[in-house]
Amino acid sequence: MMLELVLGALALAFLRARGYRISDTLPSPSWRGLQEGLLLYAAAAAACFVVGWLVPSRSDLVQPIAQMLTNAKPSLVVVLLVSMLNGLYEETFLLGYLTRRFATLGASLAVGLSVLVRLLYHLYQGPSGAVSVVVFGIVLGAVYWRTRRLWPAVVAHSVADLVGLAFWTGAQGA
Repeated sequence: MMLELVLGALALAFLRARGYRISDTLPSPSWRGLQEGLLLYAAAAAACFVVGWLVPSRSDLVQPIAQMLTNAKPSLVVVLLVSMLNGLYEETFLLGYLTRRFATLGASLAVGLSVLVRLLYHLYQGPSGAVSVVVFGIVLGAVYWRTRRLWPAVVAHSVADLVGLAFWTGAQGA
C-alpha cells in the first residue's frame, strides 16, 4: 500500500510539473458512479466467467497467486483498504492517464495499450489470471472509452480485488 501511495504521489507530481491537468486524470466519486461500478464489476466478472469456460485450462499448472497468498491472513479492514487503493491507483494510471493520453490513436490502440500494460504487471497471477486480466481490462477499457467516467472503473476494480483477496486469503474479521 505504501509503495502505491508513494509512487502515485510521485507520478501525479511529475505530471503536474509537465503541465498535465491532474483533475483530468482523477475520478469524480458519486453515488451513481458507485452503482454503475457495481454493475460494471458484475458484467466484467460474467465476461471473465464465460471466457474462462470457453478457454480450456490446465489444472496441472501452478497458479502463482495461490502460492503467494497461501499463508496470508489479513484482516478484512486491510483487504478493504488494499482493494480500494489498488483500484484507484491502477485505474487512474491505466484509464485516466494511458487511455486518455493515447486517445488520438483510436479506441483499439488506446484501450489495447492499457490492457497490455495491465497484463504485464499482472503476469504474476499465472496463465488463468492472465486471461481474466485481459478480459477484465477490455470490459473496463471499453466502458471507459464510451463514457469517459473513471469512477465506475475504480469501483469495479476495487470490488474485484476485494472479492479476490477475500477468497484467496480467507480475510479475518476486523
